[in-house]
Amino acid sequence: MLQYVMELDGRILLFIQEYLRLDCLNPFVLFITKLGDAGIIWIALTAFLLTQKKYQKAGVSMAIALILGFIMTNMLFKNMIMRPRPFDTIPELYALVPVGGWSFPSGHSTSSIAAAVAMFWHVPRNMGISALVLGILICLSRLYVGVHYPTDVLFGALLGVLAAVCALWLTRKDKKDTKEIKIY
Repeated sequence: MLQYVMELDGRILLFIQEYLRLDCLNPFVLFITKLGDAGIIWIALTAFLLTQKKYQKAGVSMAIALILGFIMTNMLFKNMIMRPRPFDTIPELYALVPVGGWSFPSGHSTSSIAAAVAMFWHVPRNMGISALVLGILICLSRLYVGVHYPTDVLFGALLGVLAAVCALWLTRKDKKDTKEIKIY
C-alpha cells in the first residue's frame, strides 16, 4: 500500500509538470510559493493583526499556530521521516525553485493552513476566506514547482489544521469552557 501511494505521488507530480505547468502561469505560481518562504506572509499578517486592537486575538492565535506548526513540522517530522525531495528521486522531474532539506511534511503547507485557519476564525468572513484561498494556493504551488509530493502537502496541511485548532483552544475566551470548537 505504501509503495502504491509513493508511486502515485510521483505520477501526480509528473502529470502536473507535463500537463499543468505553463510558461504564462510560472511567474504567478513562483510569486505565490515565494510568499510562503519561511512563513513570511503569515508572520507579516500576524504582526500586523497584533498591532490592531480589534484583531489582536487573531494575531495571537496565528502566532501560536505558526509556532506549533513549526515545531511539529520542522523540528519533529522532517527530522524523523527524512524523506528526500521528489526531484532528487524522480529523474524526470524538474523543480522550478531551488530548495534543500527534507520533503515530508511541507512546511509551507503547515504554516499556510495553520495561520489561515486561525485567522479565519477571528476576522470578518471575507478576510478569512481570502486567507484560506491564499493558504491553499501556497500549498498547491509546492506541487506545481515540484518540491513536494502530494502526501507532503496533505500531511503538512493536516498538521496546520491541528496547530490552528490547538491555538484556538488555547486562546478561547472562557478557559473553563470545554465545548468543541465549531467550524461553520
